[in-house]
Amino acid sequence: DARANPDGELVEQARAQGIRIITGSAVIEARGDTRVSGARVSKVDLEGFRVVGEVETLACDTIASSGGYSPVIHLASHTGARPTWREDLLAFVPSLVKGVSAAGGAQGITATAEVLADGVAAGRQAASDAGFEAASVCLPQVAARRDGAACALYQVPHEKAALRAPKQFVDLQNDVTAAGIELATREGFESIEHVKRYTAMGFGTDQGKLGNINGMAVAARCLGKSIPEVGTTVFRPNYTPVTFGAIVGRHCRELFDPERYTPMHQWHVEQGAEFEDVGQWKRPWYFPQVRPDAANGERESMAEAVARECLAVREAVGILDASTLGKIDIQGPDAREFLGRVYTNKWAKLAPGRVRYGLMCRDDGMVFDDGTTSCLGENHFLMTTTTGGAAGVLEWLELWHQTEWPELQVYFTSVTDHWATMTITGPEARKLLAELTDIDLDREAFTFMDWREGRVADVPARVFRISFTGELAYEINVQANYAQHVWDALFAHGEKYGLTPYGTETMHVLRAEKGFIIAGQETDGSVTPEDLGMQWCVGYDKPFSWIGQRALTRPDTSRTDRKQLVGLRPRDPKVVLEEGAQIVLDPNHAIPMPMVGHVTSSYYSPTLGSGFALAVVKGGQHKMGETVYLPMADGQTHEADIVSPVFIDPKGERQNV
Repeated sequence: DARANPDGELVEQARAQGIRIITGSAVIEARGDTRVSGARVSKVDLEGFRVVGEVETLACDTIASSGGYSPVIHLASHTGARPTWREDLLAFVPSLVKGVSAAGGAQGITATAEVLADGVAAGRQAASDAGFEAASVCLPQVAARRDGAACALYQVPHEKAALRAPKQFVDLQNDVTAAGIELATREGFESIEHVKRYTAMGFGTDQGKLGNINGMAVAARCLGKSIPEVGTTVFRPNYTPVTFGAIVGRHCRELFDPERYTPMHQWHVEQGAEFEDVGQWKRPWYFPQVRPDAANGERESMAEAVARECLAVREAVGILDASTLGKIDIQGPDAREFLGRVYTNKWAKLAPGRVRYGLMCRDDGMVFDDGTTSCLGENHFLMTTTTGGAAGVLEWLELWHQTEWPELQVYFTSVTDHWATMTITGPEARKLLAELTDIDLDREAFTFMDWREGRVADVPARVFRISFTGELAYEINVQANYAQHVWDALFAHGEKYGLTPYGTETMHVLRAEKGFIIAGQETDGSVTPEDLGMQWCVGYDKPFSWIGQRALTRPDTSRTDRKQLVGLRPRDPKVVLEEGAQIVLDPNHAIPMPMVGHVTSSYYSPTLGSGFALAVVKGGQHKMGETVYLPMADGQTHEADIVSPVFIDPKGERQNV
């Protein structure tokens, strides 16, 4: 106890229990490495701020400390009035401000009975001032406790100067030490506001509630001033942490949650599209049409609209607004080298005019994004990413360039908003595009995974022959301001071919029928390229290291019992398995059942005439033809056969037509 002659009930009780109280002293240092092993205790001269007498070391495994009470004055400080120091309380209390009353602990009252009485008195006065008759309140009986006077101990002295002594933390949130505050004053920062900014004291979420008094006292001692002369800092809202929900309120979503629109957004709205949010973008989800036999203008259900859109793409031609895909322009003499390091596959020989699909892994070997990258020139590439992953991929590229490979001359620019993308896909896609472009679309002249530059509807365009549906497809990229014109021209010429707009739900069905993955759906941060059956996309023989290479050589990532991507065909073709449903090998096993995987994507395919799914199953690539079971929450158990994840056109003949 730092007090020379402590008294009070708690002191008397401790002595009555035979507890030794070392008076006029303090713990000047804690001993230990990974845990407390001892405490160095000595008498202290608080006036002279020094250690006096011999230091005693006590063996212990815990050191507990107690402090005084400090009124929480933050809310009152928002009025602009500087708080007042009270020496009898060793604390700041709110200044008198018209219309503001501090009560109880806020003005330094600590005894429970007195706090209650003062709170009731303040409440009655507020009611009276507001023109109401204050009701009488019956307060509970509280046993009073006699406490001794507090001691003004803000910093414990040490044999060494503060700058050389063991760390004495003042602000526990920002690791501000007494030595840091002393250094601030030595550097000439005399205003407590300047000391706060030099040290970050009080910047945490507690806004100085825990450490500011001690910090101001340390600054006062170093400056040779009193605490009221140094003063306290200004506290800012919020008094307590406030949730985003409270800030947003109920009626300002559009002001708080940004929404991004493609250039064709208004067209989608006029066509009655339903939308889904993907990475802040509003993407058409599906396009419900009025049923031909509906007398009251009733529209198709989602299932009906998606089935119609799927068949249109497989049998004729569909169009998708893919403008939201992330697009990163990559240039520089080392661009090709950089791509080889961030992708799992090779990029050294990709020629201008060609496109390549690539996987990105984190340094733990797990897939986190995929996409195509096109060679626009010898040192110029255009990378595409998933819609939701665009910002993260750009940040990933910059992170590795700036921190690991700054010697590479390569530059990244997000051009997602610059280019609008229209994907036309289906057997009639070539005929439709041929009516609008000067690009030679002959199969031999413009092969799969090529790109060409030309004009579409008299607008300069880049056209990429890539496919996310497994059908003949062309991705038309034009400057965003001309997108609506090109879109309208496609529909003007596309009516005779049955051109049908389709949304993201149909896109998901079509790509899943081909076994194409979506990062974040088939992957969850624990899936490697080999788990996906995509060993063909990994350049193990590249002559240099690439992100994830070392992790993919670990025994753990090459286990044959890892969860691997497979297809599932429900035994009942009418069943559409639930995404996320757990997979077991023995449906009669006692609970908890051993889970061997889960469903990642599941849809009804109008082309197959049945439900189908993609899933990850332990050792699944070696279990083709086996039956698995999916117990559901409602008591049903579905049966499904493990099959190839490619359900349609396994040889890829349709996209190469």
